Amino acid sequence: MAGWETLVSRLRSFERMMSALAARALAATAFACMPALAGTTVAFGAASPSTDAEAVARSIVEKADAIRFPQEGFEVDVAITTTRDGALTESRKYRVLSKGNDKTIVMVTEPASERGQILLMRERDLWVFLPNVSQPVRLSLSQRLTGQVANGDLARANFTGDYTPRLLREETIEGKDYYVLELNAVDRAVTYHKVIYWVQKGNFFPYQAEFYSVSDRLLKTCRYEAFQTMAGRVRPTRLVMRDALREGEVSVLEYTHMKLRELPDKVFTKDYLKRL
Repeated sequence: MAGWETLVSRLRSFERMMSALAARALAATAFACMPALAGTTVAFGAASPSTDAEAVARSIVEKADAIRFPQEGFEVDVAITTTRDGALTESRKYRVLSKGNDKTIVMVTEPASERGQILLMRERDLWVFLPNVSQPVRLSLSQRLTGQVANGDLARANFTGDYTPRLLREETIEGKDYYVLELNAVDRAVTYHKVIYWVQKGNFFPYQAEFYSVSDRLLKTCRYEAFQTMAGRVRPTRLVMRDALREGEVSVLEYTHMKLRELPDKVFTKDYLKRL
């Protein structure tokens, strides 16, 4: 029996020694593989550079949109004067009710002869309601409203959702640094085919925009000016639009009396417009 006990004892010692050696070998192998595994984890977990760039560009546009107009429901009066070579050619006033970027009512307040005309936008569908016409008339966002101003310039003023942004470069203009973005239309229903957009770094104030046609022809430029506090934030209160095809033709949009308003969705319906 003593011999068997000795043999069993030696076998158990040998098993313990082999187990220890195996554990050491496994640990060494795992340690050697750690850099490769770590690199694989980063490769799969990290966002691609293109995705990061798109997110940055979209964030810039969203912040600039929030400065231009409230994201909540609001009301604002807009006066538009158009001049040619400095001489007044047209003057009109509107009241705009808007909620988000997909529900807007534009009412003509002057001239008195056109009072009662109303634009209604839902999503990218736009209609005009005329006092003497029983049925609304379908319009496009890119059609001219007055002067250099298209329907979409009043009815759908925010860029987020209508365009895919791409950061082109950064520029310094008169000592201030700007992001320069290219905004490409998500479909043909939006107001412009392409927009080149300058946004100030740091505060995300919109500075300038260039609007292009489907053929990539520059149609007009817009400068955002006269920043003042309206509806709780500093916003541009004057937009200067210059025709790129006819030199000397300028439309100036001036925004006043902006205030936040509770605007239920039922306001933006054809039936509700009869009450306005």
